[in-house]
Amino acid sequence: MSVLIIEDNRDLVQVLAEVLNENGFSVESAHTGEEGLEKALLSRFDCIILDIVLPGINGFQVVEEYRKEDGSSPVLILSARDSVEDKVEGFNRGADDYMVKPFDSRELIVRVRSLIRRAADKQSPLLACGRLTLDPVTRECRVDGTFVNLRRREFDILETMLRHANQVFTRERLVASVWKKEYDGRSNVVDVHVKYLRDKLRAHGFDTAIETIRGVGYKIRCSEE
Repeated sequence: MSVLIIEDNRDLVQVLAEVLNENGFSVESAHTGEEGLEKALLSRFDCIILDIVLPGINGFQVVEEYRKEDGSSPVLILSARDSVEDKVEGFNRGADDYMVKPFDSRELIVRVRSLIRRAADKQSPLLACGRLTLDPVTRECRVDGTFVNLRRREFDILETMLRHANQVFTRERLVASVWKKEYDGRSNVVDVHVKYLRDKLRAHGFDTAIETIRGVGYKIRCSEE
């Protein structure tokens, strides 16, 4: 499970990252409002931990813009501001929970897990594209009900594209979403994994959905009916 921390205090980010890592979470961080919003929209995180007072746009603006762009990850505001007005403002802007600093790390972990669990309960378990179905919970891919054995990265690429069907994904965006790092412009890692994915789907008679957009990247074409 992945968590994005948007916090300008780098020492606190390190503490939060250690606590989350110890409890089985992978962590990314951003130190300004703009950077945090960009990362939140570029990749899918299981939870976002967000401070209010940030360089650039503040945390209230971050969560509001994130929701306007259909960002669906649960957002936990973690702030030293403890007034009722701030808490109400946070929830009104789109936050799912609010904790006040200083905080107990055990409570933080419980709240993060609760938010992730609630978000998972709300989601439809299956993603579909014609005869293809994908279950993010069991991590099973099927074509006409027949199981397709995908490796981790192949599954992640397919899930990422299915969640945004008919949208074009640049290689940079896929690397950021699936590998959680920046694309250096030279690696062919995306092309190789897309080829493997196509070959496996083609072997099950599903070979037309993933399109190459020349000079840009890829998209998965699904009927909107």
